[in-house]
Parts: sequence; structure tokens; C-alpha cells
Amino acid sequence: MSAHIGIVACSAEGASLCYRTLCVEGTQYLGEHAHPEVSLHSHSLADYMQCIYRDDWPGVGKLMLSSANKLAAIGADFLICPDNTIHQVFDLVRPRSPLPWLHIAEVVAEEAVRLGFRFEGVFFNHQVFKGRNRDTAWFSILDEEWPGVRAAFATWLAADNFGADGWELVQVVPGPDGQGLVAYLKRPTGPGADR
Repeated sequence: MSAHIGIVACSAEGASLCYRTLCVEGTQYLGEHAHPEVSLHSHSLADYMQCIYRDDWPGVGKLMLSSANKLAAIGADFLICPDNTIHQVFDLVRPRSPLPWLHIAEVVAEEAVRLGFRFEGVFFNHQVFKGRNRDTAWFSILDEEWPGVRAAFATWLAADNFGADGWELVQVVPGPDGQGLVAYLKRPTGPGADR
């Protein structure tokens, strides 16, 4: 039995793409026409935008927590928020959340390290976007490291790592501690696959 996924929606575009991806990719792991149980809660985008325009990030967090609480009440096992902008308040939301979250940036950073990138650090307030300071995490690969990393990339980009629609095959399950989440990406076996 798969986990019940709760989508904390902000924009219709992000939420619908997330929902569609979960349903389409679910068939790879659960069988024809099967996908995990998915529930979605969304406040109006106007509610989010009013907070964002006022620079009221605690207000954005309050909306996210409201959705999290509603999704927890109907039985979701964990939460996903498919929206980059409101991830800015993730550190305020996570400690007060009734459920664990799958954070896109954390999953991407873990995958970068797994693929051979070295974490170099964070440039704090690196960019200003829509009046908000943004931090940037930096990862690197040195030229002498590239041949091994290149082989790992070639393995990762093999055709059998992707569904017919071009999306990478992914499975998200509760972690061993019962609180966190683990994303398993389908990986081929053989030379270069252990990178």
C-alpha cells in the first residue's frame, strides 16, 4: 500500500503538474491505472499573493499550515508543496507542521551530492527576486573529477530511467524513522551505476 500524499497548493499550475506527475508515475510502481492516494488543499492564489505583496511571509506560512492541518485531518501521510516562492517560509512552517514534508531543494541537493558534486557553501542574500533576498547553494565538480561523474551521468540518463512521457521514474516512501521521507529514483545496475 502506498502512502497518502498531501499537496499544499499555491498556484494551480504547480499543484496540477504535481498531481498529474504523481498519477502518471504511480503506474510505474503500482500497476496499470494505479497511483497513490493524493489529496490537495489550496487557499486562493489571491490569498497568497496578498501576503506576498505585503511582504507578509508569516502570513504565507499561516496559509501553508492551514492546508497542512486540513490534509493531516483527512489522513495524508506526508506533504509536498510544489511552489518555489512559498518555500521561502519552509523553515517557519516545518517545526509547526502536523506532518513531514518533502522539500524539493533538499532532495535536489542530496541528488547533486550523490551524483558527485561537492557542496561548496551558501551565498547568503545572493540574489534579489521580487524584492526578496535569496540564498544560493553552490555545488562543484573539478575538471579532474569529471570523467567519473560523466560516466555516472551517462548511466543516470539511460533511457530506461525514464517513463514513456520523459519523466524520471521516482518513488517516495516514508523513511526508516517513520518521520522523514525517502525518494527512490529508479537506477540501472552495472558499471557507473553506484555513483
